[in-house]
Amino acid sequence: MSNQIFFRPPPEIGVLGTGRMGVRLASMYAKAGRRVLLGSRDPARAGEIVHDLAIPGLSAGSYEEALEAEAVLPAVFIRDGLFELLDRYASRLDNKLLIDISNPFNEDYSDFITPWDTSGAEELQKRVPNAHVVGAFKNVFWAVFDDPLFVGTPSDVLVVGDNAPAKQQFFALSEDTPFRYLDAGALINARAIERMTMITGALGRSLGSYPRMNWRLLG
Repeated sequence: MSNQIFFRPPPEIGVLGTGRMGVRLASMYAKAGRRVLLGSRDPARAGEIVHDLAIPGLSAGSYEEALEAEAVLPAVFIRDGLFELLDRYASRLDNKLLIDISNPFNEDYSDFITPWDTSGAEELQKRVPNAHVVGAFKNVFWAVFDDPLFVGTPSDVLVVGDNAPAKQQFFALSEDTPFRYLDAGALINARAIERMTMITGALGRSLGSYPRMNWRLLG
């Protein structure tokens, strides 16, 4: 009887965090046919979530295992330690696509914890200078992932970044997901997208549409 060695390819996307954004993004990408690993500080928690979702291509593990992926998507608030988390793993992110979904909200969502002359995406790139940061999903609120079409029409994800191949890698990974992806230019444009997201949230609350709302560029 011969010994057999089974090779499991690394995940295409490693999601760090099992909050409402992390779980929804991991599920979305797995449903689109990507190999996704949902990573957690508590791998058992990630395992329970993945077991309950039962989506082919979605697996569970630790942060360290998620960092083996071709692309890494941290789903952690800056205020909750995103920068410090990535500081610990900066060398593991060299030459990798780092998908930044963060908005630098304070605790009560009334303001940002970053100055006006920068953005969460730019600060992240400073922390991990050898990674290729692409900002995306900053304008998408969590409830949209549960019901992504508006009158049968997909809404927009604005994508920013300074590395063209990394952007193309992101667009390829995002094929067959229920959004329209727009190249919104350089990473510095995350400043406008993040600030507009705060305004959108305030408007949505006053109009009664929060949190299921998103943008669609018409013209």
